[in-house]
This record gives sequence, C-alpha cells and structure tokens, in this order.
Amino acid sequence: MIFDLDDTLLDRDKAVENLFFLIIEKCYEEVYDSEKEAMMRAFKKYDRRSYGYGDKTEVLESFFDEFPAKFRLPREEIQDFWNNHFPYCFPVNQHTINLVNKIKEEVKVAIVTNGLTQRQKAKIRKTKLNDCFDIIITSEEAGFWKPDKRIFEIALSKLNVQPEEALYIGDDIEKDIAGCQNANIKGIWFNPHMSRNDTEISPYAEIDSLDRLLGYFV
Repeated sequence: MIFDLDDTLLDRDKAVENLFFLIIEKCYEEVYDSEKEAMMRAFKKYDRRSYGYGDKTEVLESFFDEFPAKFRLPREEIQDFWNNHFPYCFPVNQHTINLVNKIKEEVKVAIVTNGLTQRQKAKIRKTKLNDCFDIIITSEEAGFWKPDKRIFEIALSKLNVQPEEALYIGDDIEKDIAGCQNANIKGIWFNPHMSRNDTEISPYAEIDSLDRLLGYFV
C-alpha cells in the first residue's frame, strides 16, 4: 500500500495555520483577533496558489505586501525560513501511526510524495512516521513529480511488487489518482471533506476516513 503524504497522512491545513501564527508572532506586533481571521484567510489563499511548488518565497512576499509587517523577512531569507519551520508545524497523530503499523503487519507500506526531500522527510521525522514505512520516495530525489507514472513505477520496483498488487491512497484526484492509474495501480481517493469529483477520473474506491483502509487487509 502506497500513501500520499500531505493532506492524506498529514494534516497540512493545521500545519499552515501553525506556521501562520508563528509568522504573526515573529513579524507583527499586536494583532486583533478580528484582523487575524482575515490575515489567515489571505495566507491560506497564497499558500494554495503555491501548492506543489518547492519555492515558497511568493507566499510570504504576497502576504507581506497585503499586510505590511513591522519585521518583514528579507526575500532572500524566506525560503530558508519556510524550510526550517514548516516541517515542525505538523502535529503528531498517534492514531495514524497505529493505523499504518497495523496495515504494515499485512503488506509493505510506502510513501510517494511531491516536494523537496529535505522538507518532506523533516515532516515525516517530526510526526514520528519515519519508522512506519518500508520506503519513502520524494519527487525531488526520484526526478519525477506526480502525476508522472514514473515516480509510481520507482515505488513498485523498490517494493518488488506488480502494479495489480498495489493500492495507492491520496487526496488529489488528478496528481494522485490519475497518476497512479497511469502506472496501472488502483487508486483510492481520500476525500474526508466529501468534495465533488468534477473530473473524468474514476477512482477504484473513495473513502472519507483512513480507518476504512483496514477493510482491505484485516
């Protein structure tokens, strides 16, 4: 079983909120709660625009342009700030750890994730998922980004399994589900918010909770 990382195994939205509060504390003086709500919405908007891209400089540059900060981070320091702090904004979820370990008793488990290796592996270590997986593949080290089928084929090769023996679980219908299907892997769409599928992509299955994965093995 192969997992996506952000917004599947990890609560990325919560991490973005935690990073936002860190920026407020570091760069701004007193901010009223009513202002924070508008600022957080804007910060999440800029983050969504950059989702899937390694360079996060424009996220904070755009945010600081809209909400001038007393202690604005220099442009050349933003990427290092994001790399050094964002991975540590993810909360540990012991239930997810227990779930993956339970599945690992039955099958090999892996992560295939888009992103920079340093940042993605720091997230995995911080959230104590590091010892749960047989292999972890990032797009930076693979040289291919989802939905390119080749990153999935690398995972199959490292796991020494055939496509029909594997399942892939991810939240992005195009990058995750269409991508794994390009490699002839069955894709399970993780859709906890019950979003509407407006594409022509038809997942093998759809789940709103990772707990439902246990039904496939145990």
